[in-house]
Amino acid sequence: MRKAFISSLLFAFLSSATVAVNAAPVAPAPASASAVSATALIPASDKLSINNADAETLQRGLTGIGAAKAAAIVAYREENGAFTSVDELLEVKGIGKAILEKNRDKLSIN
Repeated sequence: MRKAFISSLLFAFLSSATVAVNAAPVAPAPASASAVSATALIPASDKLSINNADAETLQRGLTGIGAAKAAAIVAYREENGAFTSVDELLEVKGIGKAILEKNRDKLSIN
């Protein structure tokens, strides 16, 4: 009888915990100003300008581009001036043909 009572209590506790966890409302993450501005710079129908985008926007908008490569793109642009073609990205350390081809349709120089 004691085992049945303990088992019943354990079952009731676990059931209550499961219901409480599943019923808890999920608060939406607050939108930061940088996330809003990055989204505003990349409309769904337009391409990403490698001459105007900041490092965070490049990182979010391009496949295979992390923080270091995005910073390298911005640094290259600051040292050498505006990109004259999308293919010039190959001159940036860490950007190879595969990354360029994955992102070619997303990029512009305007």
